[in-house]
Amino acid sequence: MAAVVRGQPRLGLLRVGERTALEVWGDPIAHSRSPQLHAAAYRVLGLDWTFGRRRVTEAAFPDALASVDPHTRGLSLTMPLKGAGFAAATWHDDRARATGAVNTLLLTDDGPRGFNTDVGGIVRALHEAGIPALDDARIVGAGATATSAVVAVAELGARRVEVVARRPEAVEPLRRLGESLGVTVRPVAFEVTGHAAVPVTIAALPGEATVPAAAADALARAGGVLMDVVYGHWPTQLSTAWTHAGHPALSGEGMLLHQALLQVRVYVTGDPGTALPEEDAVLAAMRRALVGG
Repeated sequence: MAAVVRGQPRLGLLRVGERTALEVWGDPIAHSRSPQLHAAAYRVLGLDWTFGRRRVTEAAFPDALASVDPHTRGLSLTMPLKGAGFAAATWHDDRARATGAVNTLLLTDDGPRGFNTDVGGIVRALHEAGIPALDDARIVGAGATATSAVVAVAELGARRVEVVARRPEAVEPLRRLGESLGVTVRPVAFEVTGHAAVPVTIAALPGEATVPAAAADALARAGGVLMDVVYGHWPTQLSTAWTHAGHPALSGEGMLLHQALLQVRVYVTGDPGTALPEEDAVLAAMRRALVGG
């Protein structure tokens, strides 16, 4: 049974004039595009909901959550709060349980319900790029986003994944995760100069991360599509190397767009798997807001 949001029934039964608020929290937070994306969606849906942003550190998160305004329906969490969001949630969806990361909290009378829409954002963005299935994939980076990337490529059918990382020991949690999903995860050093061809490489590095030029060129020579999760520092070193090698490079805007659509589903219906009314129009409006933002 879907959760009843605190004092607020499901879409179509909302009380006229009832104030409903949503926020994105993180540190830093000024760069977040979530307010524009969500505002565009709720305009199409005819919902007079507000979506703000708030700088919240990991240390301050528990107190901030405990004192949240009672009109707040949900929270979007960016770095470094996804682990804290997981710990705070009293219920998790399958993707949150697999990754140990929550980027979406639905606040209910029974406690916060935690969702990971990053995984679905990657899956839907790759579908949109014409990649509905995979056998092999490569991930660059071994941080929190790489965890969502492993789950995403597993959902697309991948059974072999290389993770390029500076420290092989950092890949161990991803190897264990892959094992639980039936995926062989193998660490590869940045110093390797000859990479096997794969259809997709997902760069899961922070925007400010640097990649040695020789490593970027070696990865690009292996070909395939690059999906770089970065959207605020474009082009990246890797996307530039891919372009120079004549291969397609996608920014993180597709992932951002689709994970936000899944968040809207959560806030409106309580379920990321339930489509919205007029969803095509909602997605088109969010896409326009992303381009214009």
